[in-house]
Amino acid sequence: MSIFDLRIETERLILRPPQRQDYAPYLAFCADEEVMRTLGGVQAPSVAWRSFCSLAGAWQLFGFSMFSVIEKSSGEWIGRMGPWQPQDWPGTEVGWSIRRASWGKGYAPEAAIAAIDWAFDTLDWDEVIHTIAEDNENSKVVARKLGSTLLRMGQLPPPYEGKPLEIWGQSRGQWQQRPR
Repeated sequence: MSIFDLRIETERLILRPPQRQDYAPYLAFCADEEVMRTLGGVQAPSVAWRSFCSLAGAWQLFGFSMFSVIEKSSGEWIGRMGPWQPQDWPGTEVGWSIRRASWGKGYAPEAAIAAIDWAFDTLDWDEVIHTIAEDNENSKVVARKLGSTLLRMGQLPPPYEGKPLEIWGQSRGQWQQRPR
């Protein structure tokens, strides 16, 4: 199967590698101050283009990256979600970011469960982490819903170094033993 055929479905969502038509909503997402507050700040269109291409390119080069999250009922792009491990990252991450208009609907944990299952089953990871800014209470709520706990404090590699963050997560064994 080609990465372009990869499609994971949950009750309300589709997770798939980014496609060209996802760029416009991704650009709007990266321009939203509240969404980007804990993600390094608003990105200029030229920077957002590079980050979008980085997500898509990682799929091609490494066989995984964050998925585009598509709402089944509307067909709209609502966020990015999934495995992420850039050079010098503090671990094997499954991260999430949902556009503001879709907050509070339970999409992040729904998609994260599917993405974590995929990461453990397909990528054979032993641990999944979530890098969370200390003041990002919403992401901590999602992490707790997934059964993750605070593992340690850490930092991201350049150009994001210098701001401590919390590293939440769990092992494959903990994931498999969690209540469903």
